[in-house]
Formats: sequence, structure tokens, C-alpha cells
Amino acid sequence: MQTDRAPPADTASDSRSRTAIYLTLLALIGAWFLAWPLWRAGFLIEIWPTEGWNSYFQDAAAAGRPIYPAVDSFVGNNYPPLSFYAIGFIGRLLGADNLFVGRAFSLLALVSIVIEIFLAVRILAGGRAGAAVGALWYLAIMARNSTVYIGTNDPQLAGEAIMGAALVWLLSRCRNGASPTPALLLMVVAGFWKHNMVAIPVTAILWLFVIRSRFAVSATVTSAAACIIGIACCVLIFGGDFLANLLAVRQYALSNVIANIGHLQWTALALLIWAGWAFGNGKSEAARFTALHIGVSLVACLLQWLGHGVGLNAEFDLILALGIGIGVAFGGIESTWLARRIGARWSRDLMMAALMLRLVVSDRQETALLILSNQYRSSVHAHQQAILADAAQVAAVRGDVACEVKLVCRLAKKPFVVDEFKMEELVATGRATKAQVAAMLRARQITTFDATPPTIGGDDASLLNWWRRQRS
Repeated sequence: MQTDRAPPADTASDSRSRTAIYLTLLALIGAWFLAWPLWRAGFLIEIWPTEGWNSYFQDAAAAGRPIYPAVDSFVGNNYPPLSFYAIGFIGRLLGADNLFVGRAFSLLALVSIVIEIFLAVRILAGGRAGAAVGALWYLAIMARNSTVYIGTNDPQLAGEAIMGAALVWLLSRCRNGASPTPALLLMVVAGFWKHNMVAIPVTAILWLFVIRSRFAVSATVTSAAACIIGIACCVLIFGGDFLANLLAVRQYALSNVIANIGHLQWTALALLIWAGWAFGNGKSEAARFTALHIGVSLVACLLQWLGHGVGLNAEFDLILALGIGIGVAFGGIESTWLARRIGARWSRDLMMAALMLRLVVSDRQETALLILSNQYRSSVHAHQQAILADAAQVAAVRGDVACEVKLVCRLAKKPFVVDEFKMEELVATGRATKAQVAAMLRARQITTFDATPPTIGGDDASLLNWWRRQRS
């Protein structure tokens, strides 16, 4: 009697081929969207308002000047100190502009986080395919939606990279039965680089109690003590102005959350895919950890968005968590309700097709315009020339100048005298009116300079608008 059976359709060879296609396409999508911020990073323009702001404080740190202004100053600094000293020191060591050193750090940090997501998925679920999918999805969605932070002189991504490294270290030490205290201490260091990355340390401490680690209490107490000691050292070094700046006034309102919450549409699909997998795997270590991590990250994001002026960087912890979630979901998709009905192969096909379509189907296409439109490329050159021309005008003005674009005043060798965000918060919280702010500037004889408006971004990045102009 013949007992041989035809080989199943979902063979190991077929699975490897399909995975190679998924990874290739995700990598190409990531590279496509990354081309724009990589190209733009070489220009002397202010990509994001914090770039000039950070550069001023990095310059001050490198020169040994105070980085926390007096309370009655028109300038505020609500960031912790490490990033200013690290970038400032490296810039001075290399003889390079801190603006570009910070941009390089941002790009290196992005690569580091991609590697960290890969390692985290490997620890939680094993397997390389899911780990690579989660890491490359993170790269692609960050390159697609967070271009004001990629290749930008801002400490957020570097802080995320330090925190991500600490998370991988913690998971590894927990897996090996070692004390997680060193990893938690690295998270404390990350907090003194950038202070709004709360999701990973909160998740880490809760996870130690969830798994009933014998180190949970001691590690928590030690890391909390390290945080308190770090703050106390900063107060001793920088004086009372340190706390006064970190606790600067800010307006809080539900309307601020509503204004930002629509951006979660970009990660909502990944959240649903992960939830579909986690629903059937709730008892696994990977499902329990990612549920805790993603849940804490989402809550932290929404709470931060209550504050006026909080940007999309509040969402970065959530995107990192979802990168890990997507990785473990891809690797364990066989256990999902959908896979039991249509098979793991087709489930993975649908998962990857949905994620990639969500990334590419959009009218905002900077890389496409970078290739297709000479006018778009020229606009960046023109913006750089406008910055240089504005700086020359400001340099000719006597006395202090408040520049709308901080890079202009910095190029003009003018001191940093007005932080618009601090002034806006005084108005938003009712502590001053716009007229009173204007009067204060006049009293201190500060000239206001409005920069030449940039000609990149916004509607200029619309592929449809470019096509219409070509046809007209």
C-alpha cells in the first residue's frame, strides 16, 4: 500500500523564501523613506525648532558656561544635562558644529534601536525572522513619519537608544537569573539624557514584580535611589535653577491630546495585529511582557500629550514597543485565530501586505519629490541661502535679537535671549498676556527678527500637487 504523502504547501523552503521577500520589501521601504532625512541632514537649515535651541546649550556646555538660565530669564531649559555635555564635548573634540554632531547621533541612534528591537524579540520569542520583521518595521515607520527627529539635532532618539539597550540588557539578565540592577541603572542614565522616556523603566520595574523576581524590591529601591542621587547632584552642580527649569510652567488640557491623537492612526494597525496574536497567547512570556510594555507606552503617550507643545516624540516609546510586538506576533502567528483558518503562510502574507501598504499609501512623498522635482531639491538649497542671508542681517543689528529661527541668531553670533516656548507658556497659563510679553522685550531692548519662511515641507511634499503642477 502506498503511504507516501505529497509535501505540505507551507514547506520550510517556501517559508524562508517568503520571509526573504518580506524582509527585502520592508528594508527597501525603510531605505526609500530614509533617503529624504539623510539627504536633508547635510544642509545648514533648522529642521525642527529644537535644533538651534539644543545647539545653543551644547555650545554653552562645551564652553563651561551655565546651561540652566535664571528663573527671571526669557530663556528656559527643561531638558536634563547629559546630552548637552556629550554632544558639546564631542563637537569640541572633533572641531565640528554641534548641530551636525547631534544629527549624526540621531542617525546612529536610529540604527541602534533597530538592532535593540531585533535582540529583544530574539530574547522573548526566539527566531530571527520575526525579530528582523519587527526591527525593519520600526525603521520604516520611523523613517516614514518621524522625519523631524531623524537626522535632527535633538536628544530624543539617542535617549531612546540608551533606554532600548537597557531594556535588552534587563531581559537578558532576567532570562539568565542575574540581577537586573545594572540595567535599571542604565535606564537612570538614559533619563538624565532625555527625561520623557518613562514607559521602559516603568515596564521594567512592573515586569520584575510580574515574574516575581527575587531582585524586584532591591533593584527598584537601588534605581530609585540612583535617580534621587542624580537629581541631588544636578542641584549641587547647577544650583536651584536646575529644578526651576525642569519644572517650568506648561499648560495642560484635554484639547492637547485631541490635537495629537489622530497621529496614532499610523500605529493602530500594528496595535491590532499584535492584539490579535496576544489574545490567543496571553499566558506566554512574550505576550505578557509586550502587553505590559505596549499598554504602559500608550498610557504614557496620552498623558504626555496633555501638555501643550509636546510633540510626536511622546509616541516614540509606543512605536518601539510595537516594533517588539510585531516581531513576536510574526514569529508566533500560527497560534492566531486567522492562521488556524487560512494557514500561517497566508496570515503572514496578509499581515505584511497590510503593514507595508499602510506605510506607502500616502500623498506625502518627500523621497519621490527629491528624485522627480528639481524645484523641490532647489527649495532646500534656497532655504539654506535664506538662513545665511538672515544671519547676515541679524549680525548687523545692534544689541540682543530674538530670532524666530534660533539657528539664525546662532550663526550671527548673537546670544540666546528669548525662548518663544517659555513666552508662549506664560501666555497659555495666564501668567502674562501677549502685550505684556512684547512690553518685556521692549524693556530689555531686544529686537525681534522674523526669519524668511522656508519653502520645504507641508503641501510642498504632496506628490499629487506636484503632478497637478506638471500637467498645468
